[in-house]
Amino acid sequence: MTIASQQLDRGLATNIESTRSRIRWAVSAFYFFQGLCFASWASRIPDIKTALQLSDGAMGSILFALPAGQMLTMPFSGYFAGKYGSKKIMYFGPPLYALAMIALALATSPFQLAIALFFFGISGNLSNISINTQAITAEKMYRRPIMASFHGSWSLAGFAGALIGLLMGVLQVSPLFHFIIVAAISIGATFLNSQYLLEEVSVRQVKTKLFHKPDRFILSLGVIGFFAMSCEGAMFDWSGVYFKDIVGATGGWVTLGYASFMVMMTIGRFIGNKLTAQFGKKKMMQINGVLIAVGLLIAVIFPYIPTAVFGFLLVGFGISTNIPTVFSLAGTHKNMSASTALASISSISYLGFLLGPPMIGYVSEVFNLRISYLLIAVFGLMISVLVTRIKAIR
Repeated sequence: MTIASQQLDRGLATNIESTRSRIRWAVSAFYFFQGLCFASWASRIPDIKTALQLSDGAMGSILFALPAGQMLTMPFSGYFAGKYGSKKIMYFGPPLYALAMIALALATSPFQLAIALFFFGISGNLSNISINTQAITAEKMYRRPIMASFHGSWSLAGFAGALIGLLMGVLQVSPLFHFIIVAAISIGATFLNSQYLLEEVSVRQVKTKLFHKPDRFILSLGVIGFFAMSCEGAMFDWSGVYFKDIVGATGGWVTLGYASFMVMMTIGRFIGNKLTAQFGKKKMMQINGVLIAVGLLIAVIFPYIPTAVFGFLLVGFGISTNIPTVFSLAGTHKNMSASTALASISSISYLGFLLGPPMIGYVSEVFNLRISYLLIAVFGLMISVLVTRIKAIR
């Protein structure tokens, strides 16, 4: 081989790697700005609640409009992404999500807020299925696990959105102006990065149906996702309460449990790709399930700040790569497009996120919060058990 041909090969390899990296950055950007929009809304919920003079119960009821919109459109999101391609859906899905966020701040009555949240859920789900489909396609291009880092971008956006929301609140910036700024940046990022998205092969090769009967593989992944999201929802919604009521933390220490969980979950998502490549998806998910169970057991048996923080760190790492891995496995189905498989799995998985936190409250009402967290520890073990029984996961 001549020196010229060697230089040409190196140049081609460099160009290919540069293109792959740009595609990966583009998909990561969509995850980030999707997370930023959601975190921006979440950070201003107290202000909007006060402006509309809503009670806790009324606000809780209105918040159900968001998951209602998500669940209602789940099969349609998968169908449209499978039929027309996730790339085309991404041209208008994320901008609609950003605009729906602005509508939340324009609401002047509880009914208007519920309607806006419903459409926020619809556009969010439309974007979510397509974004994850793009991530699956990018991962196939890399031929190694990279899904967890995409979800890590979403987690980073959660921190960024919370800090921006705190700053806007301190500066007494209205939710409307706050949301307009975030929406403008997010829509701009959409147009800058859309050209680098991929057209998935499955759009041309797999026949798309509106409703698919899920097979055993899809149902199994959905149940694993259900347990994983139940654990995640329990940590999101109840970690602060656990530290206050059970651990006995006061003041700023109350948020330490949630912070330790979130930090470790984010770290786990950025290092999880290499660990998954080294140990395999099955072994990683088995380990993760055990870490969730062990972490919660430590926090329940030893309800003191140092031990509870250590337990929550283990839980955060255990949760970090479960859902990214489940979504990645959705792309391996031979008879469904990635988007349709994702929608089917997500329909089951997101029930865990919806039903998990209320279930914790009901169990705690009958017994106590420590018993509730023991139940979530069992969910963690169930992840390990179910993964072990699925031969298709390696």
